[in-house]
Amino acid sequence: MMGAFKAVIFDFGGVITASPFEAFNRLEEERGLPRDFIRQVNSARPDSNAWALFERAEIDAARFDALFAAEAAALGHALDGASVLAVLSGSIRPAMVAALDSLKAAGYRLACITNNVPTGHGAGMARSGDARDAYEQVFARFEQVIESSKAGVRKPDPRIYQMMCDRLGLAPDQCIYLDDLGINCKPAAALGMQAIKVTSGEQALADLSALLGIALSS
Repeated sequence: MMGAFKAVIFDFGGVITASPFEAFNRLEEERGLPRDFIRQVNSARPDSNAWALFERAEIDAARFDALFAAEAAALGHALDGASVLAVLSGSIRPAMVAALDSLKAAGYRLACITNNVPTGHGAGMARSGDARDAYEQVFARFEQVIESSKAGVRKPDPRIYQMMCDRLGLAPDQCIYLDDLGINCKPAAALGMQAIKVTSGEQALADLSALLGIALSS
């Protein structure tokens, strides 16, 4: 291994899988809603809105459905939470999975910190435990996984990043962290991690390759 980095920590949705925002935009187009309306709903009161409560498993799916609908209505449009959850699966990026295998072969430790919700199926949902599930096969590559819906804490709360460092027994500056949201990268960087904001699978692998000095093809 080159350099001081010992572990690479990944977000799941939007990094290992395609961005859920792509699916949100398709739903918005189908419903005649303004582009990025779902992101607008989720950015209002970001620590106490329906999405935040659900990712910390403080409410169930039925309550999320009702609360999200109320929040959308308050912003002038009709959209139920169940419809949002239905498009939250995300497609796995094969190049990212191949990169996980290459990193592990090179001796790097792999981990995942993901904000997810406790019910349903897909990249944004809690793990099923079913080894036949494609998402579970990816999760199996990680030494440690922290899920917001099980930990009761969600990004960008700094505690979740320190929790991972403690589990790995590593200092933050020994870790690289990848996330598709800048708001989630900032606390990791503040803690001392090398953060990579992911805008595409190709960009993420190029940046990671440059940091580690190994070839990770896209």
